[in-house]
Amino acid sequence: MVSQRILIWAFLRPLRGWLFAVLLGSAAASAADTPRVETLSIDEGSFFDAIVTVQTRALPDARSAATLGATREGTGVVIGKGGLILTIGYLIVEADDVKIVDDEGHVHPARVVAYDHSTGLGLVQPIAPFDIAPLKLGDSGKLAESDPVLIVNHGGRDEATRAVVVSRRPFTGSWEYLLDRAIFTSPPTLNWSGAALIGTDGSLLGVGSLIVRDASEGNPHLPGNMFVPIDALKPILSDLIKTGRRAGPARPWIGVSADEVQGRLVVDRVSPEGPADRAGVQSGDIILAVGGEGVRSQAEFYRKIWGRGAAGSEIPLRVLQGIDVREIKVRSIDRMDYFRQKPTH
Repeated sequence: MVSQRILIWAFLRPLRGWLFAVLLGSAAASAADTPRVETLSIDEGSFFDAIVTVQTRALPDARSAATLGATREGTGVVIGKGGLILTIGYLIVEADDVKIVDDEGHVHPARVVAYDHSTGLGLVQPIAPFDIAPLKLGDSGKLAESDPVLIVNHGGRDEATRAVVVSRRPFTGSWEYLLDRAIFTSPPTLNWSGAALIGTDGSLLGVGSLIVRDASEGNPHLPGNMFVPIDALKPILSDLIKTGRRAGPARPWIGVSADEVQGRLVVDRVSPEGPADRAGVQSGDIILAVGGEGVRSQAEFYRKIWGRGAAGSEIPLRVLQGIDVREIKVRSIDRMDYFRQKPTH
């Protein structure tokens, strides 16, 4: 947690003047310019009980520990009977131990129900179900720019913050991740992992994923947070509850983290012992093409990989490695097969 605070401060330090101005100005700003929490027509008691803390400890040999840490903490939202909890998936990947802390501070042992890499969402449930009224799932498709929202993390009422939606657009992450219509809000809030994005009717509209420098598209680029829209969960929720994963073939995954740099796709990291690593892809390589079709962006790269078929498909890459152009064939896998599994005995 100390290292996370240092990283957060390093991110926010250049923005401290802007944030200070926002805080000073918010008291005098009109509701149209800076939406106030009081303008949200919600009953506070109707949803704060449904916001919980999710605490996890990863397996001793977890592959994700290098990037996500061995211990993780964030927010969960009760969305179903028996205390079914929705959270952001990276908190529970390769979890060995899961605990839920409710609004009254009671600790409940819990288990992982499901994880979905495509959306980045996860489900957990207390071992002994508790009776907390679930939060209603809203309609994130109707959420538009300038709409007021409330962001609630596991700090509860004391840390609830108002924000506005500043953009609805695609989001790509370097970990082979793409959302067609993510939700971006501003100003930025801390403790965003799994935080609940609440609409004016008190419903759940999104789940907190990241803090970003460019939440808004136009200039100036306002910092803020990215949320996974709740509509991404609805079509797969019943499958996740029943089987722990979405129905249908898994997407191919090759284990490459690549960043867009001046119109080129540069490999930043290769997952150790993953498909690309075994095939010979290296950090620093420039990805030129997939199956003979050029790529310059993460979105192009992912869509061309996913378009080659299900997990297990061969992915032909053309890469610039040093001064040499190489043709490399990568045998993709299901991302879940790369993660360590908790023993069942």
